[in-house]
Amino acid sequence: MNTAIDTLLQILDLEPLEHNLFRGRSPQVGWQRVFGGQVIGQALVAASRTVIEDRHVHSLHGYFLRPGDPAVPIIYEVDRIRDGGSFTTRRVVAIQHGEAIFSMSASFQIREGGLEHQIAMPEVPGPDTLPSEQELKDKFLSMAPENIRKYWERERPIEMRPVDMTHYFSKKALPPQQYVWVRASGQLPEDERIHQCVLAYASDMTLLDTSLFPHGTSVFSPKIQAASLDHAMWFHRPFRADEWLLYATDSTSSSGARGMNRGLLYAQDGRLIASTAQEGLIRVRKKD
Repeated sequence: MNTAIDTLLQILDLEPLEHNLFRGRSPQVGWQRVFGGQVIGQALVAASRTVIEDRHVHSLHGYFLRPGDPAVPIIYEVDRIRDGGSFTTRRVVAIQHGEAIFSMSASFQIREGGLEHQIAMPEVPGPDTLPSEQELKDKFLSMAPENIRKYWERERPIEMRPVDMTHYFSKKALPPQQYVWVRASGQLPEDERIHQCVLAYASDMTLLDTSLFPHGTSVFSPKIQAASLDHAMWFHRPFRADEWLLYATDSTSSSGARGMNRGLLYAQDGRLIASTAQEGLIRVRKKD
């Protein structure tokens, strides 16, 4: 198993402390703050641990309240809001230093049949036709700015293959949309909830950056203060997070130092398996 995937599965395996109370830890890789996708994934694990196995998450809505500190554990407190005949609702609060850093509501449902439709998958090059991460590193990394180079040099649990690399090297304004193939960089256990939590972790990647495309900049720019403010996700159909998924994102608006972003996740066979939405802080730093 890939070391980064092994680490991700370890941080998603929360320690039970008491009834409805769990403890999570962060990987010690030099981050200044906890990655938002980690908190989403761990909060979903905490909620799932209190729900019977025949119910699976279909939606989650979270707010990032304070930056997370990677040096100390995160306590997740679960409130069992409702256990209904078909739906189960949970609220989770992530706590550090005695204060809430993240709150999330999640809804779980039994399997049901019903009407079916979806938006068609965009026509883009498949992942096997695109350069691998290692090929991209070998070709471009030496030319990248130091902060981008450090980001890509780090071993990561999610492999990404962007359809277009233009925004990494250009400062020209681009349409507010991007397509990236994503998957776990190693095989995952045969547990549907693990795949959902890993995808929740990955869903925070690339999403916020889309709102900066029209402005010729990125989250790596020292002129931009960027952070996720909230995050919503809907799970539509079963999937495997260790198989390629197309993450198609767009940004509908930016104003008030915030950018609004939407995402659709497709399996390679064209099934729409999840949707996301996120508003993020994209504040231009004032000059000294």
